[in-house]
Amino acid sequence: MDKQRFTLAVLTIVPLVVACGSEKTNSGSGSGSVDVQRPVTGVDWQVRGISTAGSAQQVHGTPRLTFDAKNGKVGGRLGCNAVNATATVRAGRITLGRPSTTRMMCDASLMGTERTLLGLFDGQVGYRVDHDTLTLTSGNGTIVRAVAAK
Repeated sequence: MDKQRFTLAVLTIVPLVVACGSEKTNSGSGSGSVDVQRPVTGVDWQVRGISTAGSAQQVHGTPRLTFDAKNGKVGGRLGCNAVNATATVRAGRITLGRPSTTRMMCDASLMGTERTLLGLFDGQVGYRVDHDTLTLTSGNGTIVRAVAAK
């Protein structure tokens, strides 16, 4: 009888242990869905936060960037104007080329956001993706936080 109980216990517990695994969930609530790390490329990133010299700036407009690995480009909007440039994404770094933009004049607040974002171009920025958030860090200390568009 003890041998039967032991066998039954093992047959009951082993599948449960295997099913629990060590995958992280999207919400951390045990929903059972596996967390998928987003790539930098092919995602429409909406800028939600900018910090320069340790001070947060308000983001005006709806700036967004999309990195295209196949064509080696980045495109998007900077608050007021559209932007395009070359972009090489490699091992935690993005090399951005000289930006090409449209030349509209907008409200001063939009232009301020745009000037700050233009400072990322024509050089290298570090990047980190954490779930649905992309963080770009320039050599001069500007930090841009963007989220994946839904």
